[in-house]
Amino acid sequence: MALQDVLIDELRDMYSAENQLVKALPKLAKGAKDKALKQLFTEHLDETKGQVLRLRQVFEHLGKKPTGQHCNGMEGVIEEGADALEKDEEGASFDSGLVGAALRTEHYEIAGYSASIAMAKTLGLSDVVGLLQENLAEEVAAAKKITAAAQPILKASAAQPEEAKGPKSGKEKYSAMKSREDEEKAAPDLKR
Repeated sequence: MALQDVLIDELRDMYSAENQLVKALPKLAKGAKDKALKQLFTEHLDETKGQVLRLRQVFEHLGKKPTGQHCNGMEGVIEEGADALEKDEEGASFDSGLVGAALRTEHYEIAGYSASIAMAKTLGLSDVVGLLQENLAEEVAAAKKITAAAQPILKASAAQPEEAKGPKSGKEKYSAMKSREDEEKAAPDLKR
């Protein structure tokens, strides 16, 4: 397989990823409790739509169609975001889960665009490189904005009492249950 074919596959993957995000970001924005986080998701939706348009321009330069590939990686990352939306967490703890999902999404995109840019540079496709660098710059900026917005959310989450943070993970529940069982076995029999 020639490098240009690998690039086309990577770009189709990114095109699918961005289109999946266009559908997922409104759900994250609607679900977020924190105003700043909600606004970031809404603003990044507009950027993501612009990135889809730039990718279409890339495919026009290459004389190829953007469709034909589904990005399983982004589908998985989006599923994690959907899982975070379904958590029975409250307040800042809930939004902390969304922050994690959003950052995984951004870093996935950053990796995809970085790889595509490297291939396009090697192939001497300067017009393609320019368009991809615009998308990459927006993804890097979005990750920085999410990280900055996350600081007060994470601090508030850390300050929440344990009971307010919602259910523990399965492993933590098991450990707590096991500890109670051990305590009951060690306690003297009070039924005598």
